[in-house]
Amino acid sequence: MTMRALVTTITSAIIAIILVAPCAAKNEERIDVTDLAGRAVNVPVNPKRIVCVCSGCLRLICYLGAQDRVVGVEAFENRKKLGRPYRYANPDLVKLPIIGPGGPQSINKEPDLEAMLKVKPEVIFITYIDKAKAEALQKKLGIPVVVLTYGRFATFDPVVFESLRLAGKILGKQERAEQIMKFVEDAKKDLARRVGSVEDSVKPRVYVGAVGYKGAQGIVSTEPLYLPLDWVKGNNLAKKLSGTEHVFIDNEKLLSWNPDLIFIDGMGLGVVEREYAKNRRFLEGLKAFQDRKVFLLFPFNWYVTNIGTTIVDAYAVGKVLYPKQFTDIEIPAKADEVYRFFVGKPVYAEMERDFGKLGDVVRFLKIQ
Repeated sequence: MTMRALVTTITSAIIAIILVAPCAAKNEERIDVTDLAGRAVNVPVNPKRIVCVCSGCLRLICYLGAQDRVVGVEAFENRKKLGRPYRYANPDLVKLPIIGPGGPQSINKEPDLEAMLKVKPEVIFITYIDKAKAEALQKKLGIPVVVLTYGRFATFDPVVFESLRLAGKILGKQERAEQIMKFVEDAKKDLARRVGSVEDSVKPRVYVGAVGYKGAQGIVSTEPLYLPLDWVKGNNLAKKLSGTEHVFIDNEKLLSWNPDLIFIDGMGLGVVEREYAKNRRFLEGLKAFQDRKVFLLFPFNWYVTNIGTTIVDAYAVGKVLYPKQFTDIEIPAKADEVYRFFVGKPVYAEMERDFGKLGDVVRFLKIQ
């Protein structure tokens, strides 16, 4: 290469650097945030390439309407879509590269680092990981790791709203995060208004069984604070127990309560059906089974909290318990209104296909 050619090449390179530098600086705009593990994290503003790791993380991003920025998904998201409206609404997520196994067994464990690096995310959102492990993961990958959370398992913890706010701030979806919180509060107010005049003396004694807890469970799995029932001020017999945590009661306790009406969580429906086949005498000893007042609810705690389904279940519970107060509510239409808001599509038909008609008598009693 001649001296003149060398000078020309160097000059061109310098010009290229000068031209590109302003763009690079613009694209490298960053902000400091504090994640839900209390970590200070420096993240790019409005990142276009993200991944979501562990229980319920992808759901929050779909709620925010940022699923188009996801560049890889966990195998669990594609293998087990049952009961998760955000996956019914986004079938194309199955086409994305796999970034790890996912599922409950991945909680607080290091994800697949090699797979993560291959998809080149700008930000990694992750749930249910210790502060120290999140910090170590960030150092290993050299990519910002932002911890989100739904709070306690098997419940609706308001801390999930803080996770939405944080992710919304990073993704430029602050307005959408606020809209979600307003939607939930408006639904709660509507439910409270409808049932406010119902006297406690006319309320049936209710039990909710087969509540999911780290997987599908049977009839004795319940919660003292079951929000779809609590939001319509139902008479939840499990409130007789101390505390608000998920509990497993024994058969004798359930027999002693002898509820007027039972709701079954859809994810445990198959378990209860098998229990009914094996121990029919026990279940038929309950008034609710004798009267065929055992009704289906969709699983709102499955891979942690499905916020939309919590609301949908609450309207179904209200219509079963207080039909006069909910005469204007058609459950399929109401469910699709809620699902359309949360995940962008009406997916009630898919939920009914997989579990049965919401608020209806459970299928195995209808064929008796």
